Amino acid sequence: LAEGTGLGGRGFGAHGEAASAIGEICFSTGMTGYQETLTDPSFAGQVITFTFPHIGNVGTTPEDDEAARIAARALVVKEDLTAPANWRSAESLDAWLKARAIPGICGIDTRAITRRIRDGGPQTAIVAYPADGNIDIAALQAQARAWPGLEGMDLAREVTCTQAYAWDEGVWQWPHGTTPLPAKRRRVVAVDYGAKRNILRCLSSAGCEVIVVPATATAEDILSHDPAGVFLSNGPGDPAATASYAVPAIRGVLDAGKPVFGICLGHQLLALTLGAKTYKLERGHRGANQPVKDLATGKVEITSQNHGFAVDDKSLPAGVRATHISLFDGSNEGIASDRHPAFSVQYHPESSPGPSDSRYLFDRFVALIDSLSHTA
Repeated sequence: LAEGTGLGGRGFGAHGEAASAIGEICFSTGMTGYQETLTDPSFAGQVITFTFPHIGNVGTTPEDDEAARIAARALVVKEDLTAPANWRSAESLDAWLKARAIPGICGIDTRAITRRIRDGGPQTAIVAYPADGNIDIAALQAQARAWPGLEGMDLAREVTCTQAYAWDEGVWQWPHGTTPLPAKRRRVVAVDYGAKRNILRCLSSAGCEVIVVPATATAEDILSHDPAGVFLSNGPGDPAATASYAVPAIRGVLDAGKPVFGICLGHQLLALTLGAKTYKLERGHRGANQPVKDLATGKVEITSQNHGFAVDDKSLPAGVRATHISLFDGSNEGIASDRHPAFSVQYHPESSPGPSDSRYLFDRFVALIDSLSHTA
């Protein structure tokens, strides 16, 4: 750790250079979905500590990848990796990590690490698992201290798609495969800041014809597809850094009167576009058991979350209102605009992994699109 502590354990996954496994250490409280978590592009630049001690028990399968590659740098777990015991498993987690050049360490007191992050905030960590077994502690600590951290870092460029493509797959319905898509479909452009596949599936199943464009797409690029609505995806890094190119594009979409729905980084970027500010949380929200309150209804949703930055409620300008708050720390979890047909949430309604309490938001987006099309 950057503050000087060293923790020894047993390596698994891929051997590699220490620098390839440097990142901001965080903890995730989810009890399931480790493969979905590891392939979530929002974890780019991070070393993930799983608080659930038994990781690996369902193995891995290509169908559960949330992106084409792992964005996380490394993982830290308590127990030795559990052997897979699930009918869907195609490969053990250890072999899966080796094939993707991702190292891990087990035999670590993950509760102690979690408390350290909770009480002291995020910091840089290195997971070192060199093939020759030679570990230079002093050099590793120097690397950790020198790493700049996620604040000010634009990582959306690293995880976004390179060109536009169409998505036409619905949500999974085991054991039958994916659900049939609705007959009526509204064209929606999804801006990929690090989009998870199940978000795209949820949009499709809600009745959207989804066209995915890179994070750097301009307003002209987005509007050239003649969308009925625009979706702003999740993603990693500091929203203030990504805003340099994302905010002008989102502003152009809003000025064109297009309905906008944002999730996670997309929520933060919409807030910045509307005139609000973002800040780095003292402790991030990561896991599948995060309570969020809908301020309009009083309803509490158990949500899946993964973010280290948040929208500053106090900075919301006139015409932008908070719609949801975290019941853990009171931070903002959703906004809506009174001037534009736009809303967003900080959490992940696609529930991969996690609860499905919030999937109604995709239907709300489609209803917003339909209401404006009827008006037109």
